[in-house]
Amino acid sequence: MRPLSHRDFRMLFSAVVLSIFGAGMWAVVMVYTVIDAGGGPVELSLVAACNAVGLLACAIPGGIVADRVSRRLILRVVELVNVVAVTSIAVAGMLGTVTVPHLAIVAFALGAGAGFFFPAYSAILPRILPPAQLLAANGLEGAIRPALQQAAGPAVAGVVVAAVVAPAHAAWVIATAHALALLLLMFVRPEPAIEKQPGDEESTPRSVLHDLREAVSFTVRTPWLLWTLLYATIWVLVWMGPEEVLLPFVTRERIGDDPRWFGFLLAAYGLGGVLGSIVVSSFRLPRRYLTVMIGVWGLSTLPFIVIGVTDAYWLMVLSVFTVGFGFSYGNVIWGTLLQRRVPTHMLGRISSLDFFVSLALMPVSMALAGPLAEVVPIPVIFLAAGLVPFVLSFLVMWVARMPRDELEHPLGD
Repeated sequence: MRPLSHRDFRMLFSAVVLSIFGAGMWAVVMVYTVIDAGGGPVELSLVAACNAVGLLACAIPGGIVADRVSRRLILRVVELVNVVAVTSIAVAGMLGTVTVPHLAIVAFALGAGAGFFFPAYSAILPRILPPAQLLAANGLEGAIRPALQQAAGPAVAGVVVAAVVAPAHAAWVIATAHALALLLLMFVRPEPAIEKQPGDEESTPRSVLHDLREAVSFTVRTPWLLWTLLYATIWVLVWMGPEEVLLPFVTRERIGDDPRWFGFLLAAYGLGGVLGSIVVSSFRLPRRYLTVMIGVWGLSTLPFIVIGVTDAYWLMVLSVFTVGFGFSYGNVIWGTLLQRRVPTHMLGRISSLDFFVSLALMPVSMALAGPLAEVVPIPVIFLAAGLVPFVLSFLVMWVARMPRDELEHPLGD
């Protein structure tokens, strides 16, 4: 909790909490608003795809802008756009004129805003917090995200949607959350000057292409960064489809049709993420930080092997809890490493590359999971999802020489 002693971080973190809560609510309000507008599965897919397209399209530009423009200004502009976009749905709902194209445009705007928001947020933290407190700050964000975006936000949205005349009316609550976030960001002071590090000369970039080339070149020349990104890409490809697409059907076939069974699994995953973030951020950064990060990520997918073969619901709950714990544990270390080992003047671009790479193959994984399950037994798919990241973790640590690198670049507090 020590980062909260800094006034600017308190304002910033409170704004992020409200923004994440609003995003969690939107996930539910958007679905029922599409249905209320006469849409079906095709229309819902269109709106969801627009959100994903906006996110992916703006992830790289968002990082470039974060290294050129005031991070504080970017965060304010994004929240202003969020307020306007969601308010337009609320007003249209009051007038009874919500349409699917309108929802698609708003979904794109919200996705694009996220593409700009999070590189700017990651890049501003080292400018307002001392290095020793970055792990704790990332742990707070890592704990609050699953708690609000996957649990509290959707839960509140469900209650509000059930209580109002039309689902779009619930958008007023989301708009209020984003408006309060914008208000809090207005109290964040200008970023103070920071002590420059080697290779951290902050000069005016010659062009956008130069900015992007510089970030890609740094990534390729930095083994721990390059191989972690490659590892994350394969991790998402083999794991995300089974988790998002196949797990609901496995739960239904083995446990029961009641949707609460799957809902409890998601809750266990989210709870694991919360606790993983809290645990890792409650201690100092591990001396063997790269080994611990990759090792925990690799170990955290092994429980998928159990999910693929068990009919015991308590084992499934324990397994997804463990996956969520390990995923968030490693993620907090990863975010801290970016902020401490990447030159500050290109942190926004590197963060956006990480964001883009982590999401780029997610749709591919989801698209392949269903057809693959028609020809490959479910236990085999989950076996691969559990084993591939585990085995690959050892290869990545060896190729990138991570044990040697982390000793040559200690990050003692």
